[in-house]
Amino acid sequence: MLELLRRQPFEPFEVRLTNGEKHKIRHPEMALLQRSRIIITLPNSDRMVIVPLLHIASVETLQSV
Repeated sequence: MLELLRRQPFEPFEVRLTNGEKHKIRHPEMALLQRSRIIITLPNSDRMVIVPLLHIASVETLQSV
């Protein structure tokens, strides 16, 4: 996932969790990857989601529209 956050040019991607939630990362500053978790900020709000890496089911790049 670190590779996706550092990719130049940045390519948006989606993080899918084991509980079925999906979070789109449209800019590298929307996510902070730590040793055992990722912190994802939610657009247009002051909210964030803290996800243990163990709960990430998949990561997929998003198609450009």
